[in-house]
Amino acid sequence: QEFVTVLVRDPRTQKEDSWHSYIDYEIFIHTNSMCFTRKTSCVRRRFREFVWLRQRLQSNAVLIQLPELPSKTPFFNVNNPHHVDHRRQGLQEFLEKIVQDALLLSDSRLHLFLQTQLSPEDMEACVSGQTKYSVADAIHEFACLNRRFPIEDEERKKGKNYADSDSESSSSGLRPSDDSISCGCKASPASEES
Repeated sequence: QEFVTVLVRDPRTQKEDSWHSYIDYEIFIHTNSMCFTRKTSCVRRRFREFVWLRQRLQSNAVLIQLPELPSKTPFFNVNNPHHVDHRRQGLQEFLEKIVQDALLLSDSRLHLFLQTQLSPEDMEACVSGQTKYSVADAIHEFACLNRRFPIEDEERKKGKNYADSDSESSSSGLRPSDDSISCGCKASPASEES
């Protein structure tokens, strides 16, 4: 019996600048489904990335009515635990419904969203063939980086240049954001969620 367990947990406040902050959430995936490249993974995503994902999935699966995201309220307060947890629950329910739909599971953007830390721009470039790496390559590379085995750095030292080290948005796009390596992902879902 195939299963996909998806948990949205561990909300953290991130500073954007001196005036603005946002919450990101850890997305933990554990599955035995053949649809997934990695059987266990975790990434951190913010609300606007979920909005992007829903828009892209909807545009590619026009006949499917996608589940709704929690409403974006102007009164959302990153310092209010009730607001943050309510949004976390809504994001988890959204993903739980998404991963049960075979048509949506065929969308590469969903897999990049769930199993890499690529930005929406880099995900689009990857699925449209504008990168040197495939979707599976990106997922595998991120998994290695997330486990603190920076293969990309080892390969660069050997002379194989996978990324342009001078730019923040590397040519490969495989460099994770600063917080992805220190993601703090837990090894198992435990009984953290109720």
